[in-house]
Amino acid sequence: MAETKILFVADLCGRAGRQAASYMIKTLKERFSADYVICNVENAAGGFGITPEMSKKVFSYGVDIQTSGNHIWDRQDIIKYINVEPRLLRPANFPDGTPGNGYYIDSFDNTKIGVINLMGRIYMKDLDCPFRLAEKIVEKIKHETNLIFIDFHAEATSEKQALCYHLDGLVTAVIGTHTHVQTADEKISKRGTAYITDAGMTGAYDSIIGMQTKPSVERFLSGMPIRFSPASEDVKISGVVVTADSNTGEATDIERYKFDFDINSLTGSNENSEE
Repeated sequence: MAETKILFVADLCGRAGRQAASYMIKTLKERFSADYVICNVENAAGGFGITPEMSKKVFSYGVDIQTSGNHIWDRQDIIKYINVEPRLLRPANFPDGTPGNGYYIDSFDNTKIGVINLMGRIYMKDLDCPFRLAEKIVEKIKHETNLIFIDFHAEATSEKQALCYHLDGLVTAVIGTHTHVQTADEKISKRGTAYITDAGMTGAYDSIIGMQTKPSVERFLSGMPIRFSPASEDVKISGVVVTADSNTGEATDIERYKFDFDINSLTGSNENSEE
């Protein structure tokens, strides 16, 4: 069996998340003997969106393809960039005519992989149906490869589980993102699809989903639109590693991870932006 290991890095959040990624992704790739790296970057710029310069840096950390979600358009300068960088994905179920791509077929070591980015509709924007669209995209990708990885950026656990069952045995992995809270329900289905409800977050964990706690609590108490700012303490990198048969696309293992990153021990940084 030809084996492929896919390292997925959960939602980068702010400068702390980018710093952890800049120092740890290549180390984790080596540690897990990963062949391919996917990273969700939609919160990379101050917790909201990503800039072209940041996306280029994230690629330099050893990332092969970047996924996103509901915050992808928060930085206006990303629109021009996403049209010329097909490896930065936006959710595929945005309407026709939306800038960018929702899936990408890549090659590495004589192996092809299809990566699909989808967004849920429960408590999210009212986009096209991710279930029916996923069927169509999977059918297209299968003409080239059975190795298919989905980042499903969604709020509701039920919607994420439903997509996994809907595509069970047709794709290698359905990995949930968006909530920034890593779940402990990773599994391989009987038909060979890897699943976890949420892969977690790469950022500051002394926080409320990556943001400073005081403004977040005040917003709940007052109902006022208080500005959020990314936190910076107790930084961790988290995600999953999926192992699969490169030919059949069947997943054989999924392992979640979460590692500490001591930002205070560094003498220098690959990330100097304040956002």
